[in-house]
Amino acid sequence: MTEQIDNKIPEKKPIGITETILRDAHQSLIATRMTTDMMLPIMETMDKVGYHSVECWGGATFDASLRFLKEDPWERLRKLKAGFKNTKLQMLFRGQNILGYRNYADDVVEYFVQKSLANGIDIIRIFDCFNDLRNLECSVKATKREQGHAQVALAYTLGDGYTMDYWTDIARRVEDMGADSICIKDMAGLLLPYEAEHLVRNIKKVSKLPLQVHTHYTSGVASMTYLKAIEAGADVVDCSISPFSMGTSQPATEVMVETLKNTPYDTGYDQGILAEIADYFRPIKDQALDQGLLNPKVMGVDIKTLLYQVPGGMLSNMVSQLKEQNAEDKYYEVLQEIPRVRKDLGEPPLVTPSSQIVGTQAVFNVLMGERYKMATKETKAVLRGEYGQTIKPFNKEVQDKVIPNETVITQRPADLISNELEKIEAEMKEWKIQDEDVLTYALFPQVAIEFFKYRQAQNDKMDITQANSIVGTYPI
Repeated sequence: MTEQIDNKIPEKKPIGITETILRDAHQSLIATRMTTDMMLPIMETMDKVGYHSVECWGGATFDASLRFLKEDPWERLRKLKAGFKNTKLQMLFRGQNILGYRNYADDVVEYFVQKSLANGIDIIRIFDCFNDLRNLECSVKATKREQGHAQVALAYTLGDGYTMDYWTDIARRVEDMGADSICIKDMAGLLLPYEAEHLVRNIKKVSKLPLQVHTHYTSGVASMTYLKAIEAGADVVDCSISPFSMGTSQPATEVMVETLKNTPYDTGYDQGILAEIADYFRPIKDQALDQGLLNPKVMGVDIKTLLYQVPGGMLSNMVSQLKEQNAEDKYYEVLQEIPRVRKDLGEPPLVTPSSQIVGTQAVFNVLMGERYKMATKETKAVLRGEYGQTIKPFNKEVQDKVIPNETVITQRPADLISNELEKIEAEMKEWKIQDEDVLTYALFPQVAIEFFKYRQAQNDKMDITQANSIVGTYPI
């Protein structure tokens, strides 16, 4: 029997777009090197679009601002908030890791959430590299308590344990924990179009929460994935203005807007305003290309993403590790070792920091000629349960080899961390000139101290300049 085609026109449902140019797009393409001064002149125009939100903070922006740009990320956030008068600002938050690479005590997590919202963030997208919801409880509660929007992001990946039942069950639990919306976070570009349709439909059946989809163009399917997700009921998608779109970034905002025009999903955004924004960022892209900051390789399709399920950033990190050891000929051996290590460590999604942990351990295993002859401290921490619970059990043989006779924890990891905010503040009090400095130091102690020294030197220079100008106005 021939299947009947459903020609029923869906009811009107304008799609929202989260613009990623100020965070994920430049993080993915130019290593998060866009400065605050590059962002400020275009804010007023961006504020006219009517975006669902503008993602502008979190992820690597905090670290890169301090380490490479010598900028205070809190000051950036305050300036952006002053400019975006009509648009919600969004950030990415790694649950109990905050924006760092370890678990922090609850008092630090709560204070960071409080200060993020107080300084201008409206929506906090919270995720955990293992999808262990216990690692999100504290930040979700803190966001709700401060009247922020708590969006829980599910790190999308493939593997034996990641069945449709897994995704629908975790979506139910996210709603039960009090989240305001759900995001499917496809950091590696693994979500194929028809699978996206299937996934969105099934999550929509079990949850009433708004559903957002985030992916990267790395594998070449992202725009098709968005279209099928939208048709299946997704409410918001993440895009970047065209000069910083595609490649390891997101689909282009203008293309998505034009695709949905005159359909039930029409965004209503003005292409004239979007063209102004694109015109502004195009010279910044050209400059990044001229300086070698933007490698043309990251603008293409990397089919290895689908073959090896490895995010683009993880691949580039692995290549640099092999180069340092003069072992680039081991590239394909390491690629084959990555899925084995991932399985040993409970088959976690590959996203910061689990992607770095799995990738580095795979490099060690190949270079040492014996698997787990040397294990990183992060691999040991994973196998002790310090990062949380994975979907599959750890490989017992690997555990016995790497952490023999050590206790493995099964409770929420942060339950074992005593409050640490007072201790952190005491350590850095000589550098504190704003409350937020305590949090900057908590996340990146060494980098923060270098930045505080730089800031002090700049302030001293300014004081001398001002003193000289005052002296110069009076005859001696």
